[in-house]
Amino acid sequence: MANKRGGSRPSTDRPTKVDRREEARRRRLETQRRMALARRNRRIAVVVVAALVAAFVAFAVSRPKPQPASVTKLLAAAPAAVGAAGCTTVQVVGAYQPESLDRAHIGAQDGPATMPALSSYPSVPPTSGPHSATTLPAGVYSSPPAIDQALHSLEHGAAIIWYDPNASPAELSKIQSFFRDPAVGSRVIVAPYDYPDQGDAGHLPVGAGAAFVAWHHLDTCTQLSLPAAVDFAAHYGAPPIGGGKYLGDAPEPGAPI
Repeated sequence: MANKRGGSRPSTDRPTKVDRREEARRRRLETQRRMALARRNRRIAVVVVAALVAAFVAFAVSRPKPQPASVTKLLAAAPAAVGAAGCTTVQVVGAYQPESLDRAHIGAQDGPATMPALSSYPSVPPTSGPHSATTLPAGVYSSPPAIDQALHSLEHGAAIIWYDPNASPAELSKIQSFFRDPAVGSRVIVAPYDYPDQGDAGHLPVGAGAAFVAWHHLDTCTQLSLPAAVDFAAHYGAPPIGGGKYLGDAPEPGAPI
């Protein structure tokens, strides 16, 4: 309808100040809702990814570790190799005396203040007895490692391949290369046995080129042999390589070394 001056009446559809304020508030709330939803989705995504990563890690750690195909071949060759290398049958070695010190930590309240002479241990090389409070990591050593730490590793189920420093370089190289592989060497120590300040007990027995040691178990060979070494680790390391049956009696088999 025209007004008296002939003009048009102002439109009543134009938003008022209240309408504009309400619209701004609505848009602000919608923006906040979308941001909150995005944050929630990001949190859910992080949780899902973390759960997947944790599940993958748990699976990777717990699943059976594949063994190199060569393990099977070496174990098959072991019976003949053990004889050819002049290996004895595995001996069960008695506890250190007094037996209360068989698992004692050197420097502890119930242990000796310093490491006893190697000649006081019941075998050469020793298979148990007073030892360091720390273990010797698995691996291949080119020089004689701390034997008190090596003994602690035996307590945790390690197997040690001791060799005479004058052993055959060719066979030694095979053993070192083989056990450097973490798939088979994670519970094995390969090292020269040479502690001249300990007299006869600081060297392998006369005629022995190698000695395989586990907790309370010892096997000596006139010469190094990779199949013989693998055969020992496959039965007396814990867990044994090759999926074989563990024949040792380490007090803490599988504990970290």
